[in-house]
Amino acid sequence: MNALNPFIDIAEEVKSALAAGRAVVALESTIITHGMPYPENSRMAANVEAIIREEGAVPATIAIIDGRIKIGLTDAEREALAQVKGAMKLSRADLAFALSQKRTGGTTVAATMLAAQLAGIKVFATGGIGGVHKGAETSFDISADLEELGRTPVIVVSAGAKAILDVEKTLEVLETKGVPVVVYGSDTFPAFWSRQSPLKAPLRLDDAAEIAAFQQAREAIGIVGGMLIANPIPEASEIPAEIMAGHIREALARAERDGISGKAVTPYLLAAMLDITKGESLVANIALVENNARLGAKIALSLAG
Repeated sequence: MNALNPFIDIAEEVKSALAAGRAVVALESTIITHGMPYPENSRMAANVEAIIREEGAVPATIAIIDGRIKIGLTDAEREALAQVKGAMKLSRADLAFALSQKRTGGTTVAATMLAAQLAGIKVFATGGIGGVHKGAETSFDISADLEELGRTPVIVVSAGAKAILDVEKTLEVLETKGVPVVVYGSDTFPAFWSRQSPLKAPLRLDDAAEIAAFQQAREAIGIVGGMLIANPIPEASEIPAEIMAGHIREALARAERDGISGKAVTPYLLAAMLDITKGESLVANIALVENNARLGAKIALSLAG
């Protein structure tokens, strides 16, 4: 934390919780700045924080505002972030650039993990991680999230990798980097908007306390790096995988037609899915984020306990 300490502002609620050894759950902010339209993004962010508090933990939404790493946002800061225009999408590579240039941006999974570690937060809840994009064998488009999971000791709770990705290759890269992938309560790896994919769960655990014990065992024997918890979307909120597959093909075709590449790919595809599904993908996305926040809080409580 020392190297970036001059750039960090930790909210008093978060600071007090960390000092007392209480449960804290980090939350990312690209889902606010790039993942959902306004005002749904604002409502989602507030609801997710409320869910974490209901479970007995403290939420810490992480973002970069005017060159400051904010660990925990005020209601006013969160609302302003939900409406900001031109926010950067920040990962490890450009996080320090935003600090040096006093920019504002949403933190990706990678940047949020980095900031959470700096603050001493061990659990992070998100929607879905980035991964290997389809066609990566020629484009080399692989998210920095996977590299961060291999090196940064934070438990990441998600609904798996975003289904617009090559999920099978994403799991292969995670295995290569030594990242444990635990599916919560299922033998099948989830497909973000859908509970089922053709892929088996690499590991399965059915209880938050078991997940906490797994991480503590890793720490005890000196294994570094993060852990991915894949938490299937609630059944009532899912969109079946066979329906989503056709929608994803259409979204990918649009991206290719429009020449979308790099960091713009994921926000473009999510927006395309919103259009193609007539809003259903957004409803599912909100449900899975809330579900992940609930599990993240339970894991954080088990670690703190």
